[in-house]
Amino acid sequence: MIFVAAGTQDGRELTGLLLDAGYKVTASVVSHYGEHLLERCGSERLTINDKPLDREALETYLRGHRATCFVDASHPYAVHVSENAMAACQALGIPYLRYERSLTDLSAETAAKIICVHSYEEAAEAAAKCGKVVFLTTGSRNLQRFTESKALADCTLIARVLPTAEVLLLCEKLGLSPKQVVAMQGPFSKELNYEMFRQCRADVIVTKNSGTIGGTDTKIAAAAALGIPVIIIDRPVLPYDHLVHTYEEVLAFVETIENREDS
Repeated sequence: MIFVAAGTQDGRELTGLLLDAGYKVTASVVSHYGEHLLERCGSERLTINDKPLDREALETYLRGHRATCFVDASHPYAVHVSENAMAACQALGIPYLRYERSLTDLSAETAAKIICVHSYEEAAEAAAKCGKVVFLTTGSRNLQRFTESKALADCTLIARVLPTAEVLLLCEKLGLSPKQVVAMQGPFSKELNYEMFRQCRADVIVTKNSGTIGGTDTKIAAAAALGIPVIIIDRPVLPYDHLVHTYEEVLAFVETIENREDS
């Protein structure tokens, strides 16, 4: 059984490719929305885990289900997921592979004013210096770091988030009014980003370097056209056991592991 940390579009697509290749796959997600998307695969070889797994629970799950390989396609900023996965795999002697989407080449974005930071707290501090209307495209999981930031106390936050009941309830609990929430499912084109940023009169955009699939490129292009800065929270770097950047490399790695198990 191949265990896939599949909380991203990459993870869902890799799950589908592994199923098409004939493998049994357990795909792990952290939201009902992610589970719903995975269910579309409709394969009898697919098992979906929707329960959060800490380090100990993950090790127990992998051992109990006799996992032969772990494919980590979790979000590039989900550091604890990757750390727990590597620790569990090392303890059990299970091959671990990290798939990570390619970064946006920021050096090529000469038309945009880009400010690179290394934490959400640093991003809040930098955003406060850029203006009063801060447009957040960093998702909902770390939204509280911005709503509770003292540096942003006098700023208006606009949060673009997924349009799910769970996320909208979170926004309400964090004190965001309807005017401060843009609930839409991406991906977003340069033109749509441009119009959103313009309509909200954004002074600065805050995002993460999630690559083309995460829409970083179109956000930067739209901001550049409006002449407003983009604060990018840099991707964390971990000492992965094995790291690849293409689906073909994932399939080749899994094939090698499975052939070794069969021999």
